[in-house]
Amino acid sequence: MKKAHTRTVLADDTDMRAEYDFKGGVRGKHHRAMLAGYTITIHKADGTTEVRDVRPRKGTVVLAPDVRVYFRDSESVNAALRTLIRLIPTQRRTIREKGIAR
Repeated sequence: MKKAHTRTVLADDTDMRAEYDFKGGVRGKHHRAMLAGYTITIHKADGTTEVRDVRPRKGTVVLAPDVRVYFRDSESVNAALRTLIRLIPTQRRTIREKGIAR
């Protein structure tokens, strides 16, 4: 005799099930640690193990979620920043380009 399968139907894809409780959760708790790098251990089917150290590339910039909504990709971020750079007074840009910090 087969068991009857019951399926929980969610009203919306974004709804969480009642058994998930995130009341004590902290958003971004491990963010700084991930930026410093982390290790991934891969256990393969043949019994071997591979360990990989993952480090963010030099120059990696992480956008906050509220900012990410406005930028689809790197090109859009760079275009916006280039526009802002043009607004910086010429004298100040010249000082920065020469490497003299204020």
